[in-house]
Amino acid sequence: MPSPFSRELTALVGADYVVDDRDVRAGYEVDWTGRFRGTATAVVRPGSTEEVAALVEWCASRGVALVPQGGNTGLVGGGIPTGDAEGAVVLSTRRLDRLEPVDVLAGQVTTGAGVTLARIHEHAAAAGWAFGVDLGARDTATIGGMVATNAGGIRVLRHGPMRAQLLGVEAVLGIGAVVRHLGGLVKDNTGYDLGGLLVGSEGTLGIVTAARLRLVPLQPDRIVVLAGVPTLGEAMALVAELRASVDGLDAIEAILGDGLDLACDQLGLSRPFAEPAGVALLAEWAGHGEPPDAFAKALAPYPSAAATDAAGRAALWRYREEFALAIARLGVPHKLDVTLPAAALAAFVAALPDVVAAAAPDGRLHLFGHLGDGNLHVNVTGVDPDDEAVDDTVLRLVAEFGGSISAEHGVGRAKAPWLWLSRSPAELAAFAAIKRALDPAGILNPGVVLGGGQSAASGLAVRRQATEEPIAERSE
Repeated sequence: MPSPFSRELTALVGADYVVDDRDVRAGYEVDWTGRFRGTATAVVRPGSTEEVAALVEWCASRGVALVPQGGNTGLVGGGIPTGDAEGAVVLSTRRLDRLEPVDVLAGQVTTGAGVTLARIHEHAAAAGWAFGVDLGARDTATIGGMVATNAGGIRVLRHGPMRAQLLGVEAVLGIGAVVRHLGGLVKDNTGYDLGGLLVGSEGTLGIVTAARLRLVPLQPDRIVVLAGVPTLGEAMALVAELRASVDGLDAIEAILGDGLDLACDQLGLSRPFAEPAGVALLAEWAGHGEPPDAFAKALAPYPSAAATDAAGRAALWRYREEFALAIARLGVPHKLDVTLPAAALAAFVAALPDVVAAAAPDGRLHLFGHLGDGNLHVNVTGVDPDDEAVDDTVLRLVAEFGGSISAEHGVGRAKAPWLWLSRSPAELAAFAAIKRALDPAGILNPGVVLGGGQSAASGLAVRRQATEEPIAERSE
C-alpha cells in the first residue's frame, strides 16, 4: 500500500520521484552482500540540494528516520533501512548527477553526489587528468557515498582515500541547513574543516550533495604483474622492497591461501601458475615510458604473468577485482574489512584460522586485500548471516594486534557494537556530541557508526570496558 506520507513527499520532489511500491522498493532495501535487509516507508529521489534540504526538514519535523543511499554498494549495512532505521525514508542521491567541466588550471572538478566513479574517471581523462581513487564497484558506486564512507580501493597506496581527494563539500545537515564550500582552495585556514568532518561520517551528520575533488596527473603507461609468492611473510618483504625502490607504484593487491583456485573455479579463469602459491600478488606500475629496473628485479624470482595492454591488464585484474563475486557465489558472506600494522599482518593471518574455526566450525575463511596499506578483507562463508560470533572473535583479534576494525568500508550498522575496540570513551563521547550538534533530532541514519541512539556511544564504550574481558597483549 502507498505510504501514508506519499502525498506530502510528492509535494517535495514530484510524483515521479517517490517510490512506495513494495516491489520497486525492494532493490533499495537489501545490500550487495544480501546480509542486511530492511523495510522502507518510501524511497525519495530528490533532484537538487534544495529538495534534499526540504526532505531533511520534513523528516526532522516528524521524527522520521532518513537513510541516505548512493549506488548501494556498501557492505556494512550503512545504507539499508534496518535495525534502528527500520521503516525509514530512504533518500537516493542518484538524481544529484550534475558534473561540471574539469578545471584544468587547478586540476579539480565539482561533481554531484549521484555521479558514478566510472563517469568521473571518463570525465577527467577526457580533459587530460585522472582521479586518484578506484575500486571494483566503479560502475555503480557514487561520489556522495564514497565521500560519506571515506572509500579507499586499489590506489590508496599512491593517492590516499577519498579524504585526501576532497577539496570542498556541499551538504545538508540534520537541521536542514545547507553548508556549501566548493571553492577548491588548497590553502584555506578559515576555521573548522566541515568537509573533513563529513567525510567518513556515513550520512549520520549530513547528506553530501556535491563535492569538489582533487585530480591527479594522467599516467599513460601501465604494467600489471601477477606473481605467485610462497608465503605471506615473503610477500610483505616484497611489498616493502617495491615501496622503497619503485617510483610510480600504483597498486599492490593480494589473494591469500587457496583463494586463487576459488577465483578460477567460480569465475572460469585459467590458472596463471603451474604450482599453487601461498599469495597471489598483483602489482601495478603507472607513469611515462618504462618502469624502473627495480620493479622487474624485485618480481623476477617469482612465477608471474605480466601485461601492458588494456585488455591484458584487465584480464589480470579480474582475479582480484572479481574475487568478492567468487566468494558470494558460495553463500552470504560475513565481510570484515580491517587494517593491521604491516609488522603484525603475517602473525595476524597465522592466528586467524584457529580463531575462526573456534567461533564458526562450519565456516570457510577467505582472505584478500590491499597489502600496500595493510588492509585485509576477511570473509567467512558457511555461517548464518545473523550469527555474529565470528565477527566478534575476528574483530577482537584485530584489536589484539593493534589494528582497526574498519579500513575502508565504514562502520555502518554491522560494526557499531565493536567501535569501542578502536576508539576510546573520550573519542566516542566527542562523536556523540558532534552528532547531537549537527543532527539534534537524531534522524540521519540512526544506528550507523554510534549504534543505537545518538547519545548511547560513550555509555556503550564505558559499559563494554567495565563488563568485557580486557584485550590482552599477544606474545609473539
